[in-house]
Amino acid sequence: MNLEGMRVMGIDPGLTRCGLSVVQAGRGRGVLPVSVGVVRTPSDVDLSERLLRISKAVGEWMDDYRPDVVAIERLFERGNVSTVIFTAHAVGVLILAAAERGIPVHHYTPSEVKKAISGNGRADKKQMTVMVTRILGLSEPPKPADAADALALAICHCWRAPTIARTRQAQERAAAKQRELAEIAKTHRNV
Repeated sequence: MNLEGMRVMGIDPGLTRCGLSVVQAGRGRGVLPVSVGVVRTPSDVDLSERLLRISKAVGEWMDDYRPDVVAIERLFERGNVSTVIFTAHAVGVLILAAAERGIPVHHYTPSEVKKAISGNGRADKKQMTVMVTRILGLSEPPKPADAADALALAICHCWRAPTIARTRQAQERAAAKQRELAEIAKTHRNV
């Protein structure tokens, strides 16, 4: 399945630092960097204002770069429940921004991204940054880590998108076949 030219926005969600990236799928496993950055919100500002700032920044990125899909890190509890809750607030705002624009969102766990990018689901930040830099042919590593993580998420989706598309097509064909069989069965009962 050829998805060449597909634009993917990768988002490493966070309330203090939210990594944003946009890449474009090339030929085969080629991925071209488009943009990368970080949205920062000060911790001394009210939560609602911080979420509004993130929402506006992400919305501007989506409007400027027009991604076809968003890849975002799936949240999981790492021991500090309050941090996860605040990050979950940010994730909600990010998903809403995509939904308002009709952009589908795919979620990936950190280990899924690490395995896709480095072949090792337990790769450390340094290994991931080296791989992202190499894959995208960057002259220097993206900084901070949130930016590199956002790029890794986007690359991961570029590489998984063909499989996702084939699976969706197979499911659609199976559902169509089921409807067809149900119609045949209904017709035979009425005879």
